[in-house]
Amino acid sequence: MKVKNWMKVNPVTIERTALLQEAAALMEEHAIRHLPVVEDDQLVGFITQTDLRQYFFPSMVERIPVHDVMVANPITIDVNSSIEKAARLIHDFKIGGLPVMDKKKLVGVITSSDIVSGFIEVMGLLRNSIRLDLVVSDDGGVDDALRIIKQHEIEILSVATGTQPSQSKVYYFRLGRGDIDSVVVDLETAGHKVLSVMD
Repeated sequence: MKVKNWMKVNPVTIERTALLQEAAALMEEHAIRHLPVVEDDQLVGFITQTDLRQYFFPSMVERIPVHDVMVANPITIDVNSSIEKAARLIHDFKIGGLPVMDKKKLVGVITSSDIVSGFIEVMGLLRNSIRLDLVVSDDGGVDDALRIIKQHEIEILSVATGTQPSQSKVYYFRLGRGDIDSVVVDLETAGHKVLSVMD
């Protein structure tokens, strides 16, 4: 999944010399929490709703320019990067969004909400589906589990992995609707351990 498919294009921007009250008004008008700051059409900073909260007195926002509060030289991401990379940057730097660049041109903004929406869609979480948590057998492995599920003509929407406290690798299958009980029986007969089945 690419950033360009999930970002907000044509982002609302603000000049670095604008006052904080203008930034607050733009965020409210467009229902956004992040504003790229530009000068001569070049990205020079990033300001967020969180940045503005410390200047909540009207007398303060009326006289403080954006460039005094913005994050200068913000962390950015390339338009063709994966949203997994965007998610790592947002997580590692504890930020809520990133300006998106195409070479040196600002082309969008991607936020944590956009990333969550992307993962929800790709994982099939909004579809009428079932999650099956499985520890696969050492003999057959995940390929055998996939074969058994496919034999029952149940659609595999997504597969994710994680580990249990015991360090066993768990596979989380998001499956379409079907005869899940028969799938469970066949998986366990083949030596796989079904941990849970849930909607």
